[in-house]
Amino acid sequence: MIKINHVTKNYGSLKAVNDVTLEIVREGSLGLVGESGSGKSTLARLILKLIEPDAGTIEHAGISDLRRECQIVFQDPQTSLNPRIRIGEAIAEPLIIHKIAANRMAVDSRVKELLEMVKLPSDYARRWPHELSGGERQRVGIARALATGPKFLVLDEPVSALDVSIQIDILRLLQEIKRQLDLTYLFIAHDLNVVGYMCDRIAVMQQGKIIEAGPTEKILKQPQTDYAKRLIDSTLPI
Repeated sequence: MIKINHVTKNYGSLKAVNDVTLEIVREGSLGLVGESGSGKSTLARLILKLIEPDAGTIEHAGISDLRRECQIVFQDPQTSLNPRIRIGEAIAEPLIIHKIAANRMAVDSRVKELLEMVKLPSDYARRWPHELSGGERQRVGIARALATGPKFLVLDEPVSALDVSIQIDILRLLQEIKRQLDLTYLFIAHDLNVVGYMCDRIAVMQQGKIIEAGPTEKILKQPQTDYAKRLIDSTLPI
């Protein structure tokens, strides 16, 4: 679905993304792992065309409306929601912006459907973000990302801000939604075990470069670089 061809992005003398070539196949799940500052989030922003590369190209095969069909779930559910907007309005906002629902009744119906999809009661539409737990807020963030009917989701450290006890519930929900909607995922994390649980392929990023990529089982059991080995050793199994 998405082909990244020799993409580079510089910030002054810093090569945030350095000659990266990578492919994310349709309905697949690619885990992008690396330490903070390795270039993961910059690459995600390039894929979503929030920023433009200095060199190289990114192809979005099968995607006709990038803003509608490619969405992102952010790391921190607390800061990704406007505290002055009720949950229902936060989820409804993309529907209104993209003119997906014909009228208010259709908007409210879709909001209810999205809340049910992320396992939240429909009456949560009337609540404020501060009334929800971290896990519940992240479920709202997922519902909001799904509102436009995307084909491709970037999941940018979606569980790292949550308690460990909540993380597995969110990961299971994301797996269920992927199967239900035939989505394609780019899952960004620094934790190889979380990515191993979620993804069928892994790409390891260090200092702006992809230094290792392949099937999940191979990367986890037979890492080829010392950097990947250190990442595996530094995380606890789920």
